[in-house]
Amino acid sequence: MASARIGVIGGSGLYQMEGLTDVEEVRVATPFGDPSDSIFVGNLHGQSMAFLPRHGRGHRISPSELNSRANIYALKSLGVESIISVSAVGSMREDIHPLDIVLPDQIIDRTRSRVSTFFGDGIVVHIGFAEPFCPRLSEVLYQAAQRLSPAPRVHRGGTYLCIEGPQFSTKAESRLYRQWGVDVIGMTAIPEAKLAREAEMCYAQLALVTDYDVWHETEGPVSADLIVANLQRNVHTASAILAKAVQAIGEERTCGCGDALKTAIITAPNYIPAQKREQLALLIGKYL
Repeated sequence: MASARIGVIGGSGLYQMEGLTDVEEVRVATPFGDPSDSIFVGNLHGQSMAFLPRHGRGHRISPSELNSRANIYALKSLGVESIISVSAVGSMREDIHPLDIVLPDQIIDRTRSRVSTFFGDGIVVHIGFAEPFCPRLSEVLYQAAQRLSPAPRVHRGGTYLCIEGPQFSTKAESRLYRQWGVDVIGMTAIPEAKLAREAEMCYAQLALVTDYDVWHETEGPVSADLIVANLQRNVHTASAILAKAVQAIGEERTCGCGDALKTAIITAPNYIPAQKREQLALLIGKYL
């Protein structure tokens, strides 16, 4: 099977990877079901890359229906160590404008119905999640954006609020979230970020700002049409950042993401059910 060290999960508006050559379409079966779509493995500027359209080609899968466990597990099985997630977000701050890009460093989980762990059913794991986005990978993305000419407006750091969806916020909710001091709002970073950490993969978010949610007094409320229109303007910039970033992602990982499970598995090895050992061998095999 084809393999890759870098993975890109493309969100709304990014359904294929510009510049990817020698592409092989790979269907991956996982213990958690099927991923959103085939994974496209190819070469981007000399680096092996795996690209997965998050919502499937044709945008068939809503945020609440995503099988994120299958998506992350499938990328892991192809050898991916670093995941760059591209997604649409709304701005919760006046100075973060539509068409800006945010590289968040924190997250608040307001989802309700999503499975956010590979574990349970006989094995207990408590990973550290104080820094939910890989700082090393986020810095690579920031520096890549600075090398573009002209450089886009990129905000380094910020808090991403993840809501359940698929509906947009009410005005009351949007005003409440602004009181919390969040910077952007979206629907997909959870549980991806949690699962990537459990899979010991670096994970960073390239958040493309499309709107001001519904809190802004002079801007129109967020709509699907507005999101798609602004995404189409921003996708080329995102692709250019990715092209620069993949050339700068080194093989050595100094961030700690690669051994997140080392002290996180609480269950004694002899008590872990054989079925779970087999199902999760890709993730925990090296520790058992």
